[in-house]
Amino acid sequence: MDDFRLLYVGGMGRSGSTLVERLLGELPGVCSLGEAVHMWRRALVDGEPCGCGAPFGECGFWRDVGEAAFGGWDRIDAAEVLALKASVDRTRFVPSLLGARPPARMARRLADYTALYHRVYAAAAQVSGCRVIVDSSKHASLAACLRHRYGPRLHLVHMLRDPQAVARAWGKRVPRPDATATSPEQEMARYSPGRAAVQWAVQNEVLARVSRLGVPTLRVRYEDFVADPAGEFAALAEFAGHAGELPVDAAGTARLSPAHTVSGNPMRFDSGTVRVSAGAAPSGAVRAPGRIAVSVLTRPSRPRFGY
Repeated sequence: MDDFRLLYVGGMGRSGSTLVERLLGELPGVCSLGEAVHMWRRALVDGEPCGCGAPFGECGFWRDVGEAAFGGWDRIDAAEVLALKASVDRTRFVPSLLGARPPARMARRLADYTALYHRVYAAAAQVSGCRVIVDSSKHASLAACLRHRYGPRLHLVHMLRDPQAVARAWGKRVPRPDATATSPEQEMARYSPGRAAVQWAVQNEVLARVSRLGVPTLRVRYEDFVADPAGEFAALAEFAGHAGELPVDAAGTARLSPAHTVSGNPMRFDSGTVRVSAGAAPSGAVRAPGRIAVSVLTRPSRPRFGY
């Protein structure tokens, strides 16, 4: 089933991508996979659970996807995939990935690497019966990789959030409820304000460049989304090719079903009624030197993204 539409949710982490992805997954004909970029390590090696709560190896949906894609997940050497990923899907390779034709050796690795994702996406479309597949991996480098396989068939949802709020969120200590005993990351990653600012600028600038290379793109600012969830999500649904009833009402109330997502923010395990709102500001305000660093390091990029 190769005629699916791929919706890639990209942007700096802690910008509302998991919420948007979960809501997209509530639309008829849309299948959300979570952060597929982490599947090779967290699901195949560490056995972390699916968003439905079952261990990855025991989830019926992912068992069927693995069978359709590869003849079973045991046919995949996760170490080889991770080595292939490290050889092409890194920020350091972005300048080559943004070119029309990467160097020949990289082009071969790139074709092999994106073929793995294509087989997963196509199998998910087949198993779910959905025509739209959502990957919320966020990484700009993976978006740059996928552009070479899909071109304008790739649709990019570019999530944005004020860099000061992003820096605060990345400074929080948050346990990962999906971590297993073998998971190397027992907590969500933490960044200093300076590193968060550099990552914010780099990730968003690369995604903007991907968009300029002909990838259909919808930018969604977190602040706009929580201020008008129904209005903003209506544009997202239209971008996904959906016309009809939406899973979020004018008051920002939504109902989430259990989802088969691999990796992501802990809210991927949430189900039932939720309220879309800005919520409380992250605790532990960034001190003045950190705020100044964020301001200075993101100053060249902020105006392009409305901040």
